[in-house]
Amino acid sequence: MEGQFQILFEKMKLEMQNQNAELKDSITNSIMEKMDDKLIPIIEENKNLKTEIGKLKKEIDFLKRAEKNNNIIIFGLEENEKSSYELIQKLKEAFNQDLNIKVEEYDINKIHRLGNRNRESNKPRPVLCSFISNWKKTEIVKNKKNLKTIYIAEDYSKDVLEKRKELQTKLIEERQKGNIAYLKYDKLVVKENNYSQEKRKRDISASPSSDNSQPKKQQTVNTMKTNRTNAFDLMRYRSSSLSNMPNTHKNQ
Repeated sequence: MEGQFQILFEKMKLEMQNQNAELKDSITNSIMEKMDDKLIPIIEENKNLKTEIGKLKKEIDFLKRAEKNNNIIIFGLEENEKSSYELIQKLKEAFNQDLNIKVEEYDINKIHRLGNRNRESNKPRPVLCSFISNWKKTEIVKNKKNLKTIYIAEDYSKDVLEKRKELQTKLIEERQKGNIAYLKYDKLVVKENNYSQEKRKRDISASPSSDNSQPKKQQTVNTMKTNRTNAFDLMRYRSSSLSNMPNTHKNQ
């Protein structure tokens, strides 16, 4: 009797476990479906927000680039001016003497020193100069190698400067390969050097082939001799064949 009760108890226990598992799965699935219904619009909204943020970031980068597009930074310009007007005159004189480029006051939008002045150091602070038009700035940048006492650079944001610094190693590697490589804003531009490729091809074609040990001229002469010898042998063969033929006219 006790054995039957024990068996019945085990069956009831197993059935209750199965029912609990089914109930748990049903509740879990119901909760997940409800969560999915609520999460789907949130996920979609999140995607849209990411897209909008990406667009806004591009617009901000474009505005930052446009703001600095007409700027240059001057290094090494002696710092003894007392006003912005004197600073402009010093810069005008440097561009006129070294680059033969005339810069007038109306060409400059703003000009000022960067950073706080250190009284203990004689090193001049860099100067930020913003031009009214981009063509004047471009003209100066193209001829900057002729500057003697000062040095100028493009005005880039901190993020762009960090990217350009990271690309310096790759830039050196590409130039060592013989390619034309340079930095354009925050991108590395690499172009194959056609002159180096043509020179490499000429060097390869100029090297003698291991299969053809004889010069081409000698090979041609040998071929002509072989053809000439074969022709004489053929004529000799034909003449001997004619001499061995029976003379039918005499017998007649």
